[in-house]
Amino acid sequence: MSVTFHSRSVGMIEKCRVLHRATDKFPSSGAFKDGGELDMTGYKARLLGLATSVALASAIATSQAQDSISGGAIKIGILNDMGSAYSDTVGEGLRQTVLWAVEDFGGTVNGVPVEVLNADTQLKADIASTTARRWIDEDKVDVLVAGSGSPISLAAMEVGKEKGVAVLNTGGLSSDLSGKFCSEIATHWSLDTYAAARGGAKAGIAADAKKWFFVTADYSFGEALQRDTEAELKRLGGQEIAGSVRAPLGTTDFSSFLLQAQSSGADTVAFANAGNDTMNSLKQASEFGLASGGQKLIGLVTSITDTYSLGLDVAQGLLVTESFYWDRDDASRAYARRFEKKFGRMPTQSHAVAYSAVTHYLRAAVAAKSDDGKTVTAQMKTMPVQDFFAIDGKVREDGRMIPSYIYLLQAKAAADSKEPWDLYNIVEKLPGDQAYRPLADSDCPLVK
Repeated sequence: MSVTFHSRSVGMIEKCRVLHRATDKFPSSGAFKDGGELDMTGYKARLLGLATSVALASAIATSQAQDSISGGAIKIGILNDMGSAYSDTVGEGLRQTVLWAVEDFGGTVNGVPVEVLNADTQLKADIASTTARRWIDEDKVDVLVAGSGSPISLAAMEVGKEKGVAVLNTGGLSSDLSGKFCSEIATHWSLDTYAAARGGAKAGIAADAKKWFFVTADYSFGEALQRDTEAELKRLGGQEIAGSVRAPLGTTDFSSFLLQAQSSGADTVAFANAGNDTMNSLKQASEFGLASGGQKLIGLVTSITDTYSLGLDVAQGLLVTESFYWDRDDASRAYARRFEKKFGRMPTQSHAVAYSAVTHYLRAAVAAKSDDGKTVTAQMKTMPVQDFFAIDGKVREDGRMIPSYIYLLQAKAAADSKEPWDLYNIVEKLPGDQAYRPLADSDCPLVK
């Protein structure tokens, strides 16, 4: 192993040389010749030797820490959506949030720099998989931030497991990501379908919902969200499922789906979709008069940008479940105002989640003195997650990060809003350990 003396080590040696000169009159008892004459040459040599040993030990420790980081850097690769259905909830805001997390951490891990790469997956799993492999093989990426949808997260987890690279699921919402598909290299940070189902069902029942109809995104996330919500309604009892309809990802015209919901006889229409699909379906539901006709509307997974785009005249009374709301407390507002200054709008829960996940990964890499995916992920599970998003969270053995709370929110009346992004009242804070699936009920192979 080669050892490089860093500036602080060289500086330590120089300070000790100064100390020799300043302390000639304070020799140790071993600095005298047999006749009692002071042997300053030997004394200085021994003191310089001690200083050199201390500096050498420091240099070796620093070098060992750096040698355990492959490629001389920590590299973070963001699998993003820059222009498709989820770009408003992730996109450039996600990239910037990850950069802030790195900057606020100090920009280095054990003396090596932290670098960030970003790619647009176009919400296509094959592009995500190809990009992840190229990054790992050619750019030596150490950790993947799967920021845009469950298929992207699943693709990242497959590559990460094969290559031994950590995966931070910040955009995939299917509860299966920390359930049957869980992995020892992956952690799950975003709100998931199990927690969203519990929040949505609770909100609906509190609003006297009895007969439900689902408008569901036709892919793994939507299927999981409807499944988990139906299971929660069955558990609570007294709820009827009037029917459901599947809408392809990226649908712009929901008229046929909404007409089915309107004619179903359901008193509640639950939207099991996300991103632009949620915004478009809710907006068109208002145009079709579902709410004015007496049907309750529940966005099982929404973004604050959806509600903002709808406007409170349309969204008033909408019930939603989120893992983050910018106006929760001083800590959340400080982050949100920083984001607003940069982008002119408030952050989504996906942005806040990514800041928390990346920060915790970097802390764990420091503690583990490694960038090995399995090693750092294991370390992440031993450390508390403390930041403006999680408050006082933990990463369980199945990889599921449990924050202090998730939030039941209701869109305000326009007259009650004090500023453009003052959109919600916090109806209830659900403790995270009650909102997420209990480990005892998990089908994650890591906990069996």
